[in-house]
Amino acid sequence: MLTIETISIFFTASVLLALSPGPDNVFVLMQSMTHGIKSGFIITLGLCTGLLVHSTAVILGLAVIFQTSEIAFTILKLLGAAYLLYLAWGALRAKPTQLNGKQPQSSLRKLYVRGIIMNITNPKVSIFFLAFLPQFVTTESGDVSQQLLSLSLLFILAALMVFNSIAVLSGYLGQRLKESDHIQNTLNKLSGVVFIGLALKLVTTGR
Repeated sequence: MLTIETISIFFTASVLLALSPGPDNVFVLMQSMTHGIKSGFIITLGLCTGLLVHSTAVILGLAVIFQTSEIAFTILKLLGAAYLLYLAWGALRAKPTQLNGKQPQSSLRKLYVRGIIMNITNPKVSIFFLAFLPQFVTTESGDVSQQLLSLSLLFILAALMVFNSIAVLSGYLGQRLKESDHIQNTLNKLSGVVFIGLALKLVTTGR
C-alpha cells in the first residue's frame, strides 16, 4: 500500500507534469476554444481513457516493446502524426457555425474517440509511464502491480483536474471570441496550424 507521503509527492508531481505544455493539454485548449467547454470535457475523458490504455500496457509490460523496438515505435508515431494531419485538414476546411449551446450526441462521441486516438497513438506516453511510475514503487509497499495501478489512477485524476480546468478557461474565452464569423475562421485556422505543429513534433521526436 502506498504511503501518504508517496501519494502526496506523486500527485503534486503529476499535477505539475499535466500543467507543463504538451500535446494533450494543447489539444484540450484548442478543442475547447473552437467547440466549447462541454467538448473540452469530452476530449479530456477520451485522453484519460487513453492514459488507462497506456498504464495497462506498462503494468503488463507491453510498453517495453515500444522502448526496445524502433519499428513498433515508429509505426505508432506515424499513425499518430497522420491522424493529427487529418484533424488539421478538417479544422482548416471548417466553416463558422451558429452558437446554440448544443452539440449532437454523435459529435460528442467523435470528440471522445478523437481524444482516445490522440493519446494512444503517442508512444512517448507509455515510455513516460514506464520511466516515471516505477520511481514511486517500493517492494516494502506490497504488490508492485497494485502500486503501479494506484499510481496510474492518481496520475489520471491529476490529468482530469488540470485538463478540465483548461477546458473551462479556454472554452469560456472561445465562447466570447466566437461571436463573429471572422474570429471563428481564425480559430479554425489556428487549430489546423497547431495540429500540424503537433504532428511534426511527434514525427521528429525520438525514443
